Amino acid sequence: LFESTNAERFTSLAAELGVPGAADEALAELRGGLERGETVDWVASRGEHISARVIAAAAGARFIETGQVLGIDSRGLPTPESYDRLAAVLAGDDLCLIPGYYGQGPDGRVKVFSRGGSDITGAVVARAAGATVYENWTDVSGFMMADPRLVPDARPMREVTYAELRELSYMGASVLHEEAIFPVKEAGIPINIRNTNAPQEPGTMIVPQREATETPVVGVAGKPSFSVIYLYKNLMNKELGFGRRVLGILESHGVSYEHTPTGIDSMSVVVADDELGDRADALREELVQSLHVEECSIASDLALVTVVGVGMAHQVGIAARCFGALAEAGVNVRMISQGVGELNIVVGVAREDFGPAVNALYHAFVKPLTA
Repeated sequence: LFESTNAERFTSLAAELGVPGAADEALAELRGGLERGETVDWVASRGEHISARVIAAAAGARFIETGQVLGIDSRGLPTPESYDRLAAVLAGDDLCLIPGYYGQGPDGRVKVFSRGGSDITGAVVARAAGATVYENWTDVSGFMMADPRLVPDARPMREVTYAELRELSYMGASVLHEEAIFPVKEAGIPINIRNTNAPQEPGTMIVPQREATETPVVGVAGKPSFSVIYLYKNLMNKELGFGRRVLGILESHGVSYEHTPTGIDSMSVVVADDELGDRADALREELVQSLHVEECSIASDLALVTVVGVGMAHQVGIAARCFGALAEAGVNVRMISQGVGELNIVVGVAREDFGPAVNALYHAFVKPLTA
């Protein structure tokens, strides 16, 4: 199976690129690693490793072994020392090629980033090299202002800030591995998402700051799978530490929360369905017994939709446009959340209203390209 799949794929690639035999040494190392029982991470990293060695040979580039210069800590993040080590090996004017996806773990053995981790490697290398821009070439022409599966006429997003992208990616918009933002964000390096299959497209620029000119909103995103824990207790607002105790109980059950809209005698906690899992009954029981609430219910039919844009800050009428558009679409709003920074407005709607809500909010702010 090994000979007919992996070996043939890489030897064929090397031959097609005019460097026959460029993969032979790495393939021999892979065989040896499999025979001696190397770790799962080591084996998983070999695809990137062998491909990079073949491409380096074809491009006449200097191959740099990532596992010797890029450290990955116990949390799966690049270590601070990695930047200086990479900067040292990148010194000079020659062309360098570095495989992505993996590095060296705390135990000195190969460790891989989570899925999509090659984006992180690229960001770390860009920062170490002092790049003016980090170009990330993928199979799409950047981000869209909404999911085209929900909004077929969604426009491309030409510019977005790091903060806006963080909000959008957290709520489901995904092209770039979210942890790849932080290495370059700290250094103020913009990211340009480009399409390998359409190099003429400008893609999306991710920048520290932008001017909100055409529309105050940069994008609309959401997820349809949330639950709401509703608590009611008379004079709740007089009970010091009530909210802390609620969140402490969630923590003890290993449940992370998303939002906590409140009333004077009520508190709602929004959690993702995959966080809640099968813990609902045990969680409800402890909340009732520990907090002596008069009502505790858990509803699992909530979708969250967020409207994001730096241009929303201090602009009169943004909320009115949001809720007016939802009303026209016949969508009932069950929850509202907006931070003081006014970077986004989050609305909770019934799960069956998720698609109509995204559509309504998008078209409330974005004009069609033909308009």
